[in-house]
Amino acid sequence: MKPKPPAVVVSAGVPGIGTCQIFPASHPYNTDISKYPVHPKSDEYISTIDTMSDRHFLHPDFGGKGQYGMPINIVGKETPLVPITFTAYGSESDPGPYRIAPDAKVQPGTDRHVVVLDKDACKLYEMFSAFKNEDNSWNAASGAIWDLSIIHRRPLFYTSADGAGMAIYPLVIKYEEVAQGKVNHAIRMTVPKTFRGFIWPANHYSGTNDSSLPPMGLRFRLKENYDISHLPYQAKVIATALKKYGTIIAQNGSAWVIGGEQDTRWDDTQLRALKSIPGSAFEVVYTGEIITRQ
Repeated sequence: MKPKPPAVVVSAGVPGIGTCQIFPASHPYNTDISKYPVHPKSDEYISTIDTMSDRHFLHPDFGGKGQYGMPINIVGKETPLVPITFTAYGSESDPGPYRIAPDAKVQPGTDRHVVVLDKDACKLYEMFSAFKNEDNSWNAASGAIWDLSIIHRRPLFYTSADGAGMAIYPLVIKYEEVAQGKVNHAIRMTVPKTFRGFIWPANHYSGTNDSSLPPMGLRFRLKENYDISHLPYQAKVIATALKKYGTIIAQNGSAWVIGGEQDTRWDDTQLRALKSIPGSAFEVVYTGEIITRQ
């Protein structure tokens, strides 16, 4: 018999910016999973991830005096809507125009995500492998528009700007959240390889038929008895969130990597303490069945 997740626990302090909530309180991104049952394959999944890579410890992919992390672009109604041309997954992408400023920041590296939050309309515009043209239009491999006021589910098996078909912004750790002492949402995580299936709120897969591999959308929780009392402030706030909201597999990448925003104010010494947390300190929680294409 499969374990049954408990009723959704709605936490106080739903993430938001300005007058915009970042999805409703009952959205899986914002759900407290601290009491969810351990997944029957928890040990297998943890072991499999550790065999994929030489990295067996958590790794925050942000900091470095603002050199690393996911850039977040905040715009308003004064920012023009611009055309988007999709170069790879147009049939699964939300058509333009997108509200993107001419000087929008692009994620460093090969993924080139662009994440834009419209604080007036409470919408997210996100793109993958994005390149700006001279006329301020953009080319991108894929993209998605998210209405932050509703529990938004894309058509089944559609991608987004992320491999799991989820939104990026809600799962990224923001500096201001940590500075205020609480991260009230799940955290984006990557692993090297994934199964050809997904668990809601994921909606897309990018993997193989090896069922020992974790699916997109799989949720991990830092074990309740893991001691975080010695961690410095920024690391402790994030570790506390890892116990309450956990991580969620959003894309293929390096093992045990968690995502935060690009910000010069991160303290690298404090963030480095997260690298002492081994993958074995986590457990997988059961949040639902794996969806596969028949």
